[in-house]
Amino acid sequence: MIGVLQFPGSNCDLDVLKVLRDIVKTEARPIWFKETDVSDLDGLIVPGGFSYGDHLRAGAISARMPVLEGVKELARAGKPVLGICNGFQILVESGLLPGALSPNITTKFICKWMNLRVENVSNAFTNLYKKGDVVRMPIAHAEGRFICDSETMKKLRENDQIAFLYVNEGGEATVDANPNGSMGNIAGICNEEGNVLGLMPHPERASKEILTSTDGKRMFEAMVNFIK
Repeated sequence: MIGVLQFPGSNCDLDVLKVLRDIVKTEARPIWFKETDVSDLDGLIVPGGFSYGDHLRAGAISARMPVLEGVKELARAGKPVLGICNGFQILVESGLLPGALSPNITTKFICKWMNLRVENVSNAFTNLYKKGDVVRMPIAHAEGRFICDSETMKKLRENDQIAFLYVNEGGEATVDANPNGSMGNIAGICNEEGNVLGLMPHPERASKEILTSTDGKRMFEAMVNFIK
């Protein structure tokens, strides 16, 4: 059973549940933020949205809710935990992933399709891709610029924790291909163990042909395979 965490202001939770149930064909249930025991879950997804209206900082309030202790227990047990957009912000704010997500360098909300290059295929969510694959997924955020100190960046690179980069159609991580000013064109990272991953693009919005891309579906299928 995969849980999909819901906070006041989450707005991609039902999208993720639909992908899991109807497309990937796996059991999933919503997890309201007031739940404190999630130990029955095999994995968990923190979806996108604007939890608590992004007050203070995006994800800052949600990351301090009691349910996050249960999420941390799942992660410590080696179970897969995926954070998408606001979910990525929450995982970073909770300390499950390093760095920070700051306002876009343009200071504007950005909603557009992006090309991503797969950098790591050894974690729980990317093992159905090939290293170097260029995939298409949309972004929709105002605070998606990944930043960290030089020591953290060094560790991310040395430990192969960078999962996705923003790239152009040719797969090059150029300045022009970077929509928000993220350090190193980073679009997503994972923890050292590979069972926690956060990314700003929305794989659930690229999981069906009618959406013009199915590149995101493999992420959920990989998660289910990892659980099995």
